[in-house]
Amino acid sequence: MSSRKLGLNLVVFVAVAALFTGLWALYNRPVSAPEWPEQISGFSFSPFRAGQSPQENIYPTPEQIRSDLELLSERTDNIRTYSVEGTLADIPRLAEEFGLRVSLGIWISPDIERNEREIAKAIELANSSRSVVRVIVGNESLFREEVEPEQLMGYLDRVRAAVKVPVTTAEQWHIWDKYPELAKHADLIAAHVLPYWEFVPMEDSTQFVLDRAKEMRKLFPKKPLLLAEVGWPSNGRTRGGAEADQAEQAIYLRTLVNTLNAKGYNYFVIEAFDQPWKATEEGSVGAYWGVYNLARQPKFSFDGPIVAIPQWRLLAIASVVMALLALALMLIDGSSLRQRGRTFLTFVAFAGGTALVWIAYDYSQQYSTWFSTIVGVLLGIGALGVFIVLLTEAHELAETAWTRQRRRAFLPVLADSTYRPKVSIHVPCYNEPPEMVKQTLDALAALDYPDYEVIIIDNNTKDPAVWQPVEAYCAELGPRFRFFHVAPIEGFKGGALNYILPHTAPDAEVVAVIDSDYCVDRNWLKHMVPHFSDPKIAVVQSPQDYRDGDESAFKKLCYAEYKGFFHIGMVTRNDRDAIIQHGTMTMIRRSVMDQLKWADWTICEDAELGLRVFEHGYSAAYAHQSYGRGLMPDTFIDYKKQRFRWAYGAIQIMKGHARSLFLGKDSALTQGQRYHFIAGWLPWIADGLNIFFTLGALLWSAGMIIVPQRVDPPLMIFAIPPLALFFFKFGKIMFLYRRAVGVDLKRSFQAAIAGLALSHTIAKAVLYGAFTKTIPFFRTPKMASNHGILVALAEAREEVFIMLLLWGSAFGISVVQGFPSPDVKFWVGMLLVQSLPYLAALIMALLSSMPKPADPQ
Repeated sequence: MSSRKLGLNLVVFVAVAALFTGLWALYNRPVSAPEWPEQISGFSFSPFRAGQSPQENIYPTPEQIRSDLELLSERTDNIRTYSVEGTLADIPRLAEEFGLRVSLGIWISPDIERNEREIAKAIELANSSRSVVRVIVGNESLFREEVEPEQLMGYLDRVRAAVKVPVTTAEQWHIWDKYPELAKHADLIAAHVLPYWEFVPMEDSTQFVLDRAKEMRKLFPKKPLLLAEVGWPSNGRTRGGAEADQAEQAIYLRTLVNTLNAKGYNYFVIEAFDQPWKATEEGSVGAYWGVYNLARQPKFSFDGPIVAIPQWRLLAIASVVMALLALALMLIDGSSLRQRGRTFLTFVAFAGGTALVWIAYDYSQQYSTWFSTIVGVLLGIGALGVFIVLLTEAHELAETAWTRQRRRAFLPVLADSTYRPKVSIHVPCYNEPPEMVKQTLDALAALDYPDYEVIIIDNNTKDPAVWQPVEAYCAELGPRFRFFHVAPIEGFKGGALNYILPHTAPDAEVVAVIDSDYCVDRNWLKHMVPHFSDPKIAVVQSPQDYRDGDESAFKKLCYAEYKGFFHIGMVTRNDRDAIIQHGTMTMIRRSVMDQLKWADWTICEDAELGLRVFEHGYSAAYAHQSYGRGLMPDTFIDYKKQRFRWAYGAIQIMKGHARSLFLGKDSALTQGQRYHFIAGWLPWIADGLNIFFTLGALLWSAGMIIVPQRVDPPLMIFAIPPLALFFFKFGKIMFLYRRAVGVDLKRSFQAAIAGLALSHTIAKAVLYGAFTKTIPFFRTPKMASNHGILVALAEAREEVFIMLLLWGSAFGISVVQGFPSPDVKFWVGMLLVQSLPYLAALIMALLSSMPKPADPQ
């Protein structure tokens, strides 16, 4: 690469790096807020640490509680507790050591026996400990509808009669409004005012608390008011305008406590320390209400400006490093790319690298359980996989759209050539319509080439009425045409082709193979065979093409989808001598064919042979011009079967050639060839993994519908990677089909629909291929008749079933949960987008059932 290009690339990299670093800085611009006061009114205090939970009766040690109280005594002289079970009963005694006053909590629940035990213990502590300044009987027990008002008022009266300190119960402010009679049984009003749960944006929340406090004072003018819980979570779901993040928590709490101090309110900030165990009762956000995290470190600065992510500079550097690594891999051999192509790849590398770093950071802020750890590992692997597939898709797009000139321009030899070796054309067929095969033979008979033979091998066709007319027609065409019928024969199509190799004319130097439905151009051999004059060339490939693309709406979509691979993927692969050999319109040097043979262990013997050609150090070439046209599948099920075979065979080949593909062992494969064979099949592997994502999405959605209070929508990071890849691939199709294939937006959209319709089929093939060694070979029927709508629906029954499940999940969530937050809206949108491939399959199935237009008379 010239110094000028290197300098320009450096300028582009620095410019894009500056752009993305600027975005990090913009998101983390400092925000001013009042400094945390020396003392606040009080903290709600639950001392549980990692692995501890009252639900499992695992309580902190007295030493741990003492350490927590010592830390809190630096910020307040007042704490509130919620229970006296276990070592929580030691809190009043330990609080005396640090001069802390205790509002002692009694946990009230439907468990009557526990209630009695808590009340008795709390009365004992209140009467024996100087630190207890009030008793709070119950925490939101009426709001949770776990006790009746009369029962709670009875508890209040009993405790008031037994202790000398004030007694109350703590409820959300609107519960006091609903049950004002509670005030007659309480010495003060202990109200929770938590704007987050009421969808109030952070910037309006301080005034919201003040307004509710005024209402409480107006409603109960003769009772002292205690704001028993005020706070904001640092992580979790967004509820309406209320966003749970660290910066919002810092700004709100620093503003609120200063305001409440100035106005003389008594309050408890909920809470001192994060309590992950609460996530099972309050959703994931329940774990993140602490001013300090689980490690007892402050979650935000108590003074100075506030930024959303304090470590953002380090994260920005990490994203630059990720982008640099990705870009270095994509541009190892990028000398032929135009500058706009390199700029595009630089932007994609930064976008992907930044997303990976952001996902890793966001997930690192979550408290882990065994479930979340497993999910996190899978998410990390999935996000990395999506990033890799995204880069390969972007690389193909750039090399297709923004290449100065093709590296290996391969044009037909139009002038006369003295190199005219003998060609043996092999035509395998199985149970094919005789009239269709006769059309193929007629085209072969009309070839403009001096020396060739045609061998037809019919394998395993049982009905003589199918194969005997072809045999008779070969006899009519003369000695150049030979027919073989063999039954039984093993090894699929590869076995049949191997069978006729010994019967090939001894002086034939080139073996050509076409499918039995292909009508070849008369110039095929004349234009293509001369390329074998280069001794390095072992394979010459022409694109598959079809002559029935306008026969029906179904076939129009299929034809648009087929063209993408042969006019985009194969062209870029040929630049690095890495084409996929496919089993029709292909030519192989006879000496190489005799050496390598067709593989009988894979159902894609053509692609496997092409890979072995490269592993042995030979070259192949791809002609962009079409020299033969066949017939497409007539029904959706046959279309799916064909793609299933291709995808299953790809996984077979990757497994069978893993050492040479992934390790470069025992082969002459170049880095570019290894890259294209792996990268070319990665999108199919991504489709396979997407099945697990869909299954997980359905299970999670079921939880959101069945137990909406316990199951929140998944974090956005679960859905962003697959959605990003989906939209990128869709946009790539729409862009490249217009630019490289030369079709309009309508045909591009048709290609996208046809490709989406195969997603589930490819996914199944990948999974079958990963866990099985082989499956029966199945041919793609041609010239089949159309069928009814019910049969078409049956052909897409799996896709329709999954589509309905996804739609049902989206509808169920919208009915049960509504749309309280962007997370829910995003998740419902994700379910609908995830259903699009299955909807496309239904559309294709219905189109394939439509009757073909009548031929004009």
